[in-house]
Amino acid sequence: MDKKKETILNASGICKSYPMGREQLTVLRGVDLSVRRGEFLAIMGASGSGKSTLLHIMGLLDRPDKGQVHFDGDDIFTQGRGWQDRIRNREMGFVFQFYHLLPELNVVENVMLPLMVATPLWQWPGRRKNLRQRALEVLAEVGLKDKAAQRPNTLSGGERQRTAIARALVQKPRLLLADEPTGNLDWRAGKVILEVLDRLNRQGQTVVMVTHDAAVADLADRKVFLRDGRIEKPKKD
Repeated sequence: MDKKKETILNASGICKSYPMGREQLTVLRGVDLSVRRGEFLAIMGASGSGKSTLLHIMGLLDRPDKGQVHFDGDDIFTQGRGWQDRIRNREMGFVFQFYHLLPELNVVENVMLPLMVATPLWQWPGRRKNLRQRALEVLAEVGLKDKAAQRPNTLSGGERQRTAIARALVQKPRLLLADEPTGNLDWRAGKVILEVLDRLNRQGQTVVMVTHDAAVADLADRKVFLRDGRIEKPKKD
């Protein structure tokens, strides 16, 4: 099998610092990480280890000071803005700890947002019905079709996160990036979210998840650990 075809995303030499007054806070110090198609990868580390920063760089939400990220063979930071916007919208799905749902929209409208962004205004009237149906299908996959007309403030935390997962999946992305997806939930609601992610991965969805919780990370096929901005090397027996 072609090893290049097995890899959907490859980060190499990633460095990132942020200004802190007169000083520079170095967050990532030359990180190398590859993600294989269809795997469930957990990135672990203590608070401040750089794991969320790494995820955001891999997902085109931030830029590194140094290093490269290749998505399906393309160097994402050498591409034009239109290409990058298209990849974020269509090929990558994002799930965050705090949901980021729009309170003025109902559940199905929140899920439809990536479809609305990708649809030219003049095409929207003719495509709206089909795109709404697609959003309802994804809500059914996460067990929330009956909540489609409700506003986010009427949902539980776990239901809000499942809505966010549906929004991330509505474009059928090749890569799902989840940043502490259970971090704002109680144990029972978090367990439901993990079951959803596990089922999606078993269906072939590539998942990269950031977590500080070892029990959450145990769901993944593979775990990597960030410490002081670097990937820890596996300990030899």
